[in-house]
Amino acid sequence: MEKQIGTVTHWYDKIGVAVIKLTSSLSKGDRIKVRKGDEEFEEIVSSLQINHTDATSAKKGAEAAIKLSRRAKEGAGVYLLS
Repeated sequence: MEKQIGTVTHWYDKIGVAVIKLTSSLSKGDRIKVRKGDEEFEEIVSSLQINHTDATSAKKGAEAAIKLSRRAKEGAGVYLLS
């Protein structure tokens, strides 16, 4: 089962980090799916930052930066997998 928890608002190519505007909470260790059109991939959240500070979780409404192994396009949906 998957539930949309946010949208990618920015991608930092050199460091492989996506900024996500959250509509629900997100925590380190969560399994997520990033999807835009036909492109999608799954990832475990291993690095999470809010305002350039390491965090273990982020609440609804926050802009969280997470490290990803693949490029995430701006506007891509982020889904929590259970």
